[in-house]
Amino acid sequence: MDNLIIRKLKKEDAEEISEIYRTITKIKDVDDFRKIVADQAQRDEDASFVAETNGKLVGYLISYTLISGFGLPTSAWVANIGVNPKFMGQGIGEKMAEEIFKYYRDKRIKDIYTSVLWDSTDLLSFFKTLGFDRSEFINLKKSLA
Repeated sequence: MDNLIIRKLKKEDAEEISEIYRTITKIKDVDDFRKIVADQAQRDEDASFVAETNGKLVGYLISYTLISGFGLPTSAWVANIGVNPKFMGQGIGEKMAEEIFKYYRDKRIKDIYTSVLWDSTDLLSFFKTLGFDRSEFINLKKSLA
């Protein structure tokens, strides 16, 4: 894609990112998500990027570092990724991932993790094309309702 810019997330991006998130997830109330994105923009130790084309934000990738979590050395985690559906399939997610990988390599972090729903085959396929594979973790859940 021509004129695609990948840059660090800014607090002001929270509104546009929330709209992409709402479009993808169909969740109507994204106020909590918007606040999380705005807070994430202020965390210097983590890497989160957005993709812009022609001044319009078309994608985001939010990640964080986990220090000594689960007995592991410091690792990186992709918390959320989204591309405006009108721009999917154009390599935007891959370009944002490349920036994240470069950022964490420069920080000497050796492993990056993420979680994907089992029935989200498109997202699972996307991460596999980036070189992700099953990890030593099993996600567990307890319902509190």
